[in-house]
Amino acid sequence: MYIEGVAIEKYIGPIRISVQQGDISEIETDAIVNAANSDLWMGSGVAGAIKRKGGLEIEREALAQGPIKPGEAVITNAGRLNARKVVHCAGMPPGGLANQDYVRTSSLMGLSLAEKNQVSEIVFPAIGAGVGGLSVEESTHAILDAIKEHSINCNSLKSVILVGYSESSSQEIETILEHWGDEG
Repeated sequence: MYIEGVAIEKYIGPIRISVQQGDISEIETDAIVNAANSDLWMGSGVAGAIKRKGGLEIEREALAQGPIKPGEAVITNAGRLNARKVVHCAGMPPGGLANQDYVRTSSLMGLSLAEKNQVSEIVFPAIGAGVGGLSVEESTHAILDAIKEHSINCNSLKSVILVGYSESSSQEIETILEHWGDEG
């Protein structure tokens, strides 16, 4: 279930960053990010939830654009989801592990694809965390670095929501966002 409310927000350039807790496949927004593998098949975790709720057409449309390299992204329609688009960010190879560079570069490419599709709000999960082997902290830092780089030339994008499925992960993301940029 999606929980409304924003505990913290921060701006990176013109982009408002906020954190919410909930199921990314339930969020009403312009675009959601799928934590994908580079073959773009949608098995379990975030990808599985998106496919179950949005329909097989999301996976079919993604597969038609792949495979891609880890660190790349593609964009598809969102099927029956409450979003217009799904951005598939390949944070890892199939059966392999994610790394911060793959998460950062796939997020950056995903943000660029979102811009080209006039997305004003996009929702990110912790790409590569969990089965990908990264911590929520490592994933969040990589995504925030991509947002910072993208913010220099953004036009349509106004809001990024970082979503944590559990209360503990959303609280961890909030703490990271609150202190992000303080280190120098």
